[in-house]
Amino acid sequence: MAETKILKEYLTYQLDAHGLKVKVTIADVGDFVPNYIVTMPELGEATRTLLLSLRQELLSVVPIDPQKVEDDAYLKELSLKYKDAAGLMMDRYLPGTSEESKGILIAYVLNTMLGLGDLEPLLADDGLEEIAVNNSKSPVWVFHRKYSWCKTNITLRTENTIYDTAEQVGRRVGRSITNLSPIMDAELPDGSRINATLQPISQKGNTMTIRKFSENPWTMPALVANGTISPELSALVWLCIQNEISLLISGGTASGKTSFLNAMSIFMPANHRIISVEETKELRLPGFLHWVPMLTRQANPEGKGEVTLYDLMINALRQRPDIMLVGEIRVKKDAETLFEAIHTGHSVYGTVHADNSEDTVIRMTNPPIDIPKIMLNSLGAIITLFRHRRLTIRRVLEFGEMLSTGDVTVTDRWDMRSDTFLQLNALSRLVDTVSLYGGYTRNEIKAEIAEKAKVMSWMVKNKVFDVEGSGLVVANYYKDKDNIVKMVDDDAKYSEETLRGFSSD
Repeated sequence: MAETKILKEYLTYQLDAHGLKVKVTIADVGDFVPNYIVTMPELGEATRTLLLSLRQELLSVVPIDPQKVEDDAYLKELSLKYKDAAGLMMDRYLPGTSEESKGILIAYVLNTMLGLGDLEPLLADDGLEEIAVNNSKSPVWVFHRKYSWCKTNITLRTENTIYDTAEQVGRRVGRSITNLSPIMDAELPDGSRINATLQPISQKGNTMTIRKFSENPWTMPALVANGTISPELSALVWLCIQNEISLLISGGTASGKTSFLNAMSIFMPANHRIISVEETKELRLPGFLHWVPMLTRQANPEGKGEVTLYDLMINALRQRPDIMLVGEIRVKKDAETLFEAIHTGHSVYGTVHADNSEDTVIRMTNPPIDIPKIMLNSLGAIITLFRHRRLTIRRVLEFGEMLSTGDVTVTDRWDMRSDTFLQLNALSRLVDTVSLYGGYTRNEIKAEIAEKAKVMSWMVKNKVFDVEGSGLVVANYYKDKDNIVKMVDDDAKYSEETLRGFSSD
């Protein structure tokens, strides 16, 4: 990789891609977008050729069982076997190589054998949401959580390299990509989603687009900390979930709908059974929750074995859920099943593509979803997410209260000029619902929201941003509210040990 002249450095950090030490620099190099510069040990052509031959030899010595590639334990065992076998081969073909150099070469082999080769450093970066390979002549692009789209200094060498990588991924999960079937959707072992296309469908060359699965998903305190939502509005969402009021999350593509749905999960009580249905693995709930995750499945090459979102929703209702999480509503039967679940006593939280609260109602009541408007009155509210591409930020655009007619009234809206959340209308039907089923007076509801907002601000101050930690605070709030409120009022420091002590009392 050629050295790049940096005009202004934004951020530098280190990554470990399966033992390969990598330096990342995000900088201005005179382009119209930031550059994502990866620095790692260079390999000469002769060494690359040798490693390719080692790959074939390793496959014959330690074959991969396609039936087990999604098993984490199997992958770890396979990685150790490859590491040992590769080490022996290095000693045979490259005697006298230092341990440090051998470690680098073995890391390259493992990244090629079990990963995506030169793309592995990008997959190892939790700061990235998307990786886009447009063809072999253009650099790989990445979408960074903070810096939006960035151009990298990585280019895949040939169109065949892109095809071979996509074909290797597909083969491991029972998918194929060929000239007769030039489009493929598949999932990597870590849950990341990959879409691949071949020429001439993609006219400039073969492509791969990877939507990364985050090991550290967004939580509500993290969203409050970065300004996506206010403490008060997050407290209102908390109050709704605590009182089993169903909510719909809407927004445009990549606005953060599923991330917000995941962030809401910390408010779900530990004594509730939660069933989630998704098309791709994106949700990650606190480990102590009673949670059963379910995923759809595409048909095999013979057109058999498909499991749809509708199939999973129907099945989930037979598993006695208290809460259902639905990845995305796209068609009428999905929506009808969702509202049937609400009417039969379940609280349901799902996502749908729409730009604001009113558009959500229009989308839900017109094809392809096309349900009767009156069905929407079983929802408590619609929460709309918005991604501002120029400012590279995401915000809760609107909180819309559902009326008995199926219409929506926006009570809170984000103001772009001040980057604050403004209350446009007082809550009405939602307050009546919480009063009816929760036994609160209007003043008690205000006090509950204020108290929960204070707990949320305390978590932000103590940087309790991980799923387990923030979920632990809320679970203890439900179990022993006085203890948590006292910690917050005393401005005590967050201690997982203390909270787990509360849980065991």
